[in-house]
Amino acid sequence: MGTRDILAANLRSARRRQGLSQEELAYRADIDRTYVSALERGVYAATIDVLERLARALDMQVWELLKP
Repeated sequence: MGTRDILAANLRSARRRQGLSQEELAYRADIDRTYVSALERGVYAATIDVLERLARALDMQVWELLKP
């Protein structure tokens, strides 16, 4: 399982646990909803800036999004 796959699974899981839609998470992280979707599908790798925004929006630490 690669880093993209780990991020995808952890991001989707954290978002669903908090009952957030992709649109709401994107709004909170100030990124496009289609980018959240692509990250959750493992299409793109996220930059450090995006990881920080997502983690903050999910009230998590960045490492939690990347933990296998």
